[in-house]
Amino acid sequence: MLDMDSPETWRWIWLAAAFVFAAGEMASPGEFFLMPFAVGSLVAMILSFAGVSVTVSLVVFLVVSGATFAALRPLAHRLDRQGVTEGIGSKRLIGQEGVVTQGIPGGGHDSGMVKVLREEWRAVSLDGVPIEEGVMVKVIDIQGTHAVVWPKDLPRPDVAAGSLEP
Repeated sequence: MLDMDSPETWRWIWLAAAFVFAAGEMASPGEFFLMPFAVGSLVAMILSFAGVSVTVSLVVFLVVSGATFAALRPLAHRLDRQGVTEGIGSKRLIGQEGVVTQGIPGGGHDSGMVKVLREEWRAVSLDGVPIEEGVMVKVIDIQGTHAVVWPKDLPRPDVAAGSLEP
């Protein structure tokens, strides 16, 4: 039977807790919510291996966890504020300018090619209006594997009508 008052028992409990908290932190990176408890468990485990009483190791766990939590909160908040503000994946291209490298035929069903941010994309015209090779365009949307573009120098028909923001 386990002697719950023995540092011998608690050293292994603290070790298991440290692994569980560290694994939980790795599953939710950047939040720094479970890491303080992993650090507190690790310190408490070291004290238990040194033969310190269970009460002292529990108090040290609480103090170290609280201090580490307080120390990491500003970092977590700063990382949250500096998070990705641009689109993710292909959506990052929306609003970017590019150049038509293969003319975009009219009709909206046929596609041409545009080069945006050093990447080649299949492209269709926003209004189904043909766009010639060499014309500077702006990416309006991404639909699947196609960029929806409009000539940079022309006012967008959907903006002129007031239905979308520029």
